[in-house]
Amino acid sequence: MSNLSYVSPTADSPWGTYLSQVESVLPYLGHLARWAETLRRPKRALIVDIPIELDSGAVAHFEGYRVQHNLSRGPGKGGVRFHPDVNLEEVMALSAWMTIKNAAVNLPFGGAKGGIRVDPKQLSLKELERLTRRYTSEIGLIIGPDKDIPAPDVNTNAQIMAWMMDTYSMNVGSSATGVVTGKPIPLGGSLGRVKATGRGVFVVGREAARRKNLSLDGARIAVQGFGNVGSAAAELFAGSGGKIVAVQDHTGTIYNAHGLDMALLMAELHEKGGIGAFKGADRIANEDFWDVESDFLIPAALEGQLQGARAKRVKTRIVLEGANGPTTNEADHILADRGILVVPDVIANAGGVTVSYFEWVQDFSSFFWTEDEINLRLDKIMVEAFRRILDVAEQHHVPLRTAAFVVACTRVLQAREERGLYP
Repeated sequence: MSNLSYVSPTADSPWGTYLSQVESVLPYLGHLARWAETLRRPKRALIVDIPIELDSGAVAHFEGYRVQHNLSRGPGKGGVRFHPDVNLEEVMALSAWMTIKNAAVNLPFGGAKGGIRVDPKQLSLKELERLTRRYTSEIGLIIGPDKDIPAPDVNTNAQIMAWMMDTYSMNVGSSATGVVTGKPIPLGGSLGRVKATGRGVFVVGREAARRKNLSLDGARIAVQGFGNVGSAAAELFAGSGGKIVAVQDHTGTIYNAHGLDMALLMAELHEKGGIGAFKGADRIANEDFWDVESDFLIPAALEGQLQGARAKRVKTRIVLEGANGPTTNEADHILADRGILVVPDVIANAGGVTVSYFEWVQDFSSFFWTEDEINLRLDKIMVEAFRRILDVAEQHHVPLRTAAFVVACTRVLQAREERGLYP
């Protein structure tokens, strides 16, 4: 059996996509392939009911999840998302991709993920706090600084992490700053964490451009999703001479062939919470985003956005996956056939979890680094990991995604083999 009884994935569903990615690397795992079934099964999946009292006095119930996919290489690590489409299969897939991501970058973590099926925009701040605290209490039996360390993800932030840390600390009777990462700086957060994922996207994009003999100066960049990841990556590309020609977020899609003014665009984002009404660009239909000519296409929104039909249309040289699982299997094959380089999520957006690792280490030691030190360490780890994956891709003549899975799965299964089975 390769699937859990309570999940029936389709080929392009998140879990189905992950399973097919595992299948593609089996020929490269040698004797370790005998352990491959461990990659197809989450170690632990917790579903919790989250009742809270609304401001109106009514009681509402929400469904929450925490999945620990694999803990062979260390405690679980992965974000928590608040979104109305969150479900068990999605969280399983995201936790599995965290296993691969952490191993691909060689961080001493396993993979985990969490979420609540909720539209946080429909809750007041106090309702959101009650939801977060009750969720933390419900999953408290499986999280901890040496068990599983949550972090921000879609619709969660440093404030959510502060509430999670405080709730867990109250329940264990002492301040446990290392139970989550992505916290506010005064509570043990790390400098450089907010923009770390976007910075990682830029760093591996720069390395990929070197391999393709593509100059960043004058390069055209199209970004889907303009939150912390997409906006930070765009700023860094623009700072290296790139032209941000198209941006899409939940408020719409804008286009300017000459490049968007990033200072004005960021001001618009901070003031209005979206870029759809930005005056320094033309507004185009959302679907037309996929027809924009670019050198770098950065899908940094949600999973499954770059589907087969869109993959046939895109006019780009390099796809940098800022989001988790944005490219379907069908699209992957189409892009490969078209000669478009895809830098997969498990390396492209690993900057966030890398600086989360730095934060976790700093919390344990109570010794904190400067932002320059953080960025230097991040760049070094990302460059080394990307070059290792490039070497494997060239050795086996496989796409970067397959190479990343080969590197990661080998590390995970080596740990599984050496630890053995208990009892």
